[in-house]
Amino acid sequence: MKLITAIIQPHKLEDVLQELDKNEIHLRTVSDVIGCGRQKGRTEVYRGRKETGGCLKKVRLEIAVNEDFVQPTIKAIMAAAKTGNIGDGKIFITDLVECIRIRTGEKGQEAIG
Repeated sequence: MKLITAIIQPHKLEDVLQELDKNEIHLRTVSDVIGCGRQKGRTEVYRGRKETGGCLKKVRLEIAVNEDFVQPTIKAIMAAAKTGNIGDGKIFITDLVECIRIRTGEKGQEAIG
């Protein structure tokens, strides 16, 4: 089991969700977040000087998947979120030690579905 966390541009969210649906990946959590990566936030020119702003708005997707769905999930996110510009985002894959479905008490792969 893996937890796939993706940080993407907000305007790409619908494209990513549609691509995930096409690949039958329906279980996900979506959050609005702010942050900055290598580009260190916004850069604007004010009165002829370059000013660096704070954090940028992003969307965070968290998707718990069984092993068979790891690569299809990654491919779906990359296909839909990529613009080729700085700030497209990142995908993190972490081992998921345990998953428990609260309603039934199921554990592991059965709990993910």
